[in-house]
Amino acid sequence: MVGGFYQDGARLAGHATHVGVPGVEVSTGSLGHGLPIACGMALAGKRDGCGYRVFAMLSDGECDEGSIWEAALFAGHHQLDNLIAIVDYNKIQSLGTVKEVLDLEPFAEKWRAFGWSTREIDGHDLAQIEETLTSVPAESNKPTCVVAHTVKGKGVSFMENKLLWHYRAPDQEEITKALAELGAEQ
Repeated sequence: MVGGFYQDGARLAGHATHVGVPGVEVSTGSLGHGLPIACGMALAGKRDGCGYRVFAMLSDGECDEGSIWEAALFAGHHQLDNLIAIVDYNKIQSLGTVKEVLDLEPFAEKWRAFGWSTREIDGHDLAQIEETLTSVPAESNKPTCVVAHTVKGKGVSFMENKLLWHYRAPDQEEITKALAELGAEQ
Protein backbone atom coordinates (compact mmCIF):
# COMPACT_ATOMS: atom_id res chain seq x y z
CA MET A 1 0.00 0.00 0.00
CA VAL A 2 1.53 3.30 -1.10
CA GLY A 3 1.84 5.68 1.81
CA GLY A 4 0.32 3.20 4.24
CA PHE A 5 -1.75 4.18 7.25
CA TYR A 6 -0.77 6.72 9.88
CA GLN A 7 2.45 7.67 8.08
CA ASP A 8 3.61 10.99 6.64
CA GLY A 9 2.05 11.47 3.23
CA ALA A 10 -0.42 8.60 3.68
CA ARG A 11 -3.92 8.83 2.20
CA LEU A 12 -5.18 7.60 5.59
CA ALA A 13 -3.44 9.82 8.10
CA GLY A 14 -3.71 9.32 11.85
CA HIS A 15 -6.09 12.25 12.18
CA ALA A 16 -8.83 13.24 9.79
CA THR A 17 -7.83 15.90 7.31
CA HIS A 18 -9.82 18.40 5.30
CA VAL A 19 -7.27 18.44 2.49
CA GLY A 20 -8.94 17.29 -0.71
CA VAL A 21 -12.30 16.57 0.97
CA PRO A 22 -15.05 18.75 -0.53
CA GLY A 23 -17.28 20.41 2.05
CA VAL A 24 -14.86 19.83 4.92
CA GLU A 25 -13.44 23.24 5.75
CA VAL A 26 -11.31 22.50 8.81
CA SER A 27 -9.62 19.56 10.48
CA THR A 28 -8.02 19.82 13.88
CA GLY A 29 -5.41 17.65 15.52
CA SER A 30 -5.52 19.18 18.97
CA LEU A 31 -8.63 18.12 20.82
CA GLY A 32 -11.22 20.76 21.60
CA HIS A 33 -10.61 23.16 18.72
CA GLY A 34 -13.21 21.99 16.22
CA LEU A 35 -16.37 22.98 18.08
CA PRO A 36 -15.17 26.53 18.85
CA ILE A 37 -14.26 27.01 15.17
CA ALA A 38 -17.67 25.63 14.16
CA CYS A 39 -19.35 28.08 16.56
CA GLY A 40 -17.61 31.00 14.86
CA MET A 41 -18.63 29.73 11.42
CA ALA A 42 -22.24 29.23 12.54
CA LEU A 43 -22.42 32.68 14.18
CA ALA A 44 -21.03 34.33 11.04
CA GLY A 45 -23.58 32.46 8.93
CA LYS A 46 -26.48 33.58 11.11
CA ARG A 47 -25.32 37.20 11.23
CA ASP A 48 -24.77 37.28 7.46
CA GLY A 49 -28.19 35.71 6.81
CA CYS A 50 -26.67 32.68 5.07
CA GLY A 51 -28.68 29.47 4.97
CA TYR A 52 -25.85 27.03 5.54
CA ARG A 53 -25.47 24.63 8.43
CA VAL A 54 -22.22 23.84 10.22
CA PHE A 55 -21.41 20.31 11.37
CA ALA A 56 -18.72 19.49 13.93
CA MET A 57 -17.59 15.92 14.58
CA LEU A 58 -16.39 15.28 18.13
CA SER A 59 -15.12 12.34 20.09
CA ASP A 60 -16.26 11.53 23.58
CA GLY A 61 -12.70 11.86 24.91
CA GLU A 62 -12.52 15.28 23.31
CA CYS A 63 -15.38 16.33 25.57
CA ASP A 64 -12.89 16.27 28.48
CA GLU A 65 -11.61 19.60 27.14
CA GLY A 66 -12.88 22.82 28.68
CA SER A 67 -12.96 24.52 25.29
CA ILE A 68 -15.75 22.14 24.24
CA TRP A 69 -17.98 23.23 27.11
CA GLU A 70 -17.14 26.92 26.65
CA ALA A 71 -18.14 26.57 22.99
CA ALA A 72 -21.29 24.65 23.98
CA LEU A 73 -22.30 27.51 26.29
CA PHE A 74 -21.54 30.04 23.55
CA ALA A 75 -23.64 28.18 20.96
CA GLY A 76 -26.61 27.87 23.29
CA HIS A 77 -26.38 31.51 24.31
CA HIS A 78 -26.29 32.69 20.69
CA GLN A 79 -29.07 30.29 19.66
CA LEU A 80 -26.98 28.79 16.86
CA ASP A 81 -29.65 26.53 15.40
CA ASN A 82 -27.51 26.18 12.27
CA LEU A 83 -24.87 24.28 14.28
CA ILE A 84 -24.89 20.50 14.66
CA ALA A 85 -22.37 18.67 16.85
CA ILE A 86 -22.10 14.93 16.31
CA VAL A 87 -20.34 13.12 19.15
CA ASP A 88 -18.93 9.63 18.57
CA TYR A 89 -19.75 8.19 21.98
CA ASN A 90 -17.93 4.85 21.95
CA LYS A 91 -16.86 5.33 25.58
CA ILE A 92 -13.16 4.58 24.88
CA GLN A 93 -10.45 7.21 24.61
CA SER A 94 -6.68 7.12 24.26
CA LEU A 95 -5.79 6.17 27.84
CA GLY A 96 -8.79 4.13 28.98
CA THR A 97 -12.54 4.12 29.11
CA VAL A 98 -14.34 7.43 29.37
CA LYS A 99 -15.73 6.34 32.73
CA GLU A 100 -12.19 5.70 34.08
CA VAL A 101 -10.48 8.78 32.62
CA LEU A 102 -13.19 11.40 33.19
CA ASP A 103 -16.78 10.22 33.49
CA LEU A 104 -19.04 12.31 31.27
CA GLU A 105 -22.39 11.02 32.51
CA PRO A 106 -25.05 12.23 32.44
CA PHE A 107 -23.71 13.18 29.00
CA ALA A 108 -26.82 14.02 26.96
CA GLU A 109 -28.30 15.94 29.87
CA LYS A 110 -25.20 18.16 30.03
CA TRP A 111 -25.73 19.24 26.43
CA ARG A 112 -29.40 19.95 27.16
CA ALA A 113 -28.42 22.01 30.22
CA PHE A 114 -26.16 24.09 27.97
CA GLY A 115 -29.15 24.99 25.76
CA TRP A 116 -28.81 22.33 23.05
CA SER A 117 -31.50 20.19 21.49
CA THR A 118 -30.04 16.72 22.00
CA ARG A 119 -30.74 13.45 20.25
CA GLU A 120 -29.26 10.07 21.14
CA ILE A 121 -28.96 7.57 18.31
CA ASP A 122 -27.36 4.28 17.35
CA GLY A 123 -24.28 5.52 15.50
CA HIS A 124 -24.16 2.31 13.44
CA ASP A 125 -27.72 2.61 12.09
CA LEU A 126 -27.42 4.51 8.80
CA ALA A 127 -31.18 5.01 8.48
CA GLN A 128 -31.34 6.53 11.96
CA ILE A 129 -28.35 8.77 11.20
CA GLU A 130 -29.96 9.99 7.97
CA GLU A 131 -33.33 10.58 9.64
CA THR A 132 -31.68 12.55 12.45
CA LEU A 133 -29.49 14.70 10.21
CA THR A 134 -32.29 15.54 7.78
CA SER A 135 -34.45 16.81 10.64
CA VAL A 136 -31.99 19.42 11.96
CA PRO A 137 -32.35 21.88 13.44
CA ALA A 138 -34.22 19.71 15.90
CA GLU A 139 -35.60 22.83 17.63
CA SER A 140 -35.54 26.42 16.46
CA ASN A 141 -33.12 28.74 18.23
CA LYS A 142 -31.11 25.81 19.66
CA PRO A 143 -27.98 24.13 18.38
CA THR A 144 -28.34 20.36 17.90
CA CYS A 145 -26.15 17.73 19.54
CA VAL A 146 -26.34 14.21 18.16
CA VAL A 147 -24.91 11.70 20.62
CA ALA A 148 -24.06 8.73 18.40
CA HIS A 149 -23.63 5.65 20.57
CA THR A 150 -21.04 3.47 18.83
CA VAL A 151 -18.78 0.49 19.51
CA LYS A 152 -15.10 0.92 18.72
CA GLY A 153 -14.06 -1.79 16.26
CA LYS A 154 -17.64 -3.02 15.84
CA GLY A 155 -17.90 -6.31 13.99
CA VAL A 156 -14.27 -7.37 14.34
CA SER A 157 -13.88 -9.81 17.23
CA PHE A 158 -10.30 -8.94 18.14
CA MET A 159 -10.86 -5.17 17.86
CA GLU A 160 -14.33 -4.64 19.33
CA ASN A 161 -14.21 -2.49 22.49
CA LYS A 162 -10.42 -2.90 22.74
CA LEU A 163 -8.39 0.12 23.86
CA LEU A 164 -5.33 -1.22 21.99
CA TRP A 165 -6.96 -0.28 18.67
CA HIS A 166 -7.32 3.41 19.50
CA TYR A 167 -3.96 4.09 17.84
CA ARG A 168 -2.69 0.77 16.53
CA ALA A 169 -2.91 -0.09 12.83
CA PRO A 170 -3.51 -3.72 11.82
CA ASP A 171 -0.85 -5.70 10.01
CA GLN A 172 -1.70 -7.53 6.78
CA GLU A 173 -2.80 -10.72 8.54
CA GLU A 174 -5.09 -8.75 10.87
CA ILE A 175 -6.52 -6.80 7.92
CA THR A 176 -7.35 -10.05 6.15
CA LYS A 177 -9.01 -11.48 9.27
CA ALA A 178 -10.96 -8.26 9.95
CA LEU A 179 -12.24 -8.00 6.37
CA ALA A 180 -13.33 -11.63 6.48
CA GLU A 181 -15.26 -11.03 9.71
CA LEU A 182 -16.93 -8.00 8.16
CA GLY A 183 -17.84 -9.99 5.05
CA ALA A 184 -15.88 -7.65 2.81
CA GLU A 185 -14.33 -8.75 -0.45
CA GLN A 186 -10.56 -8.71 -0.49
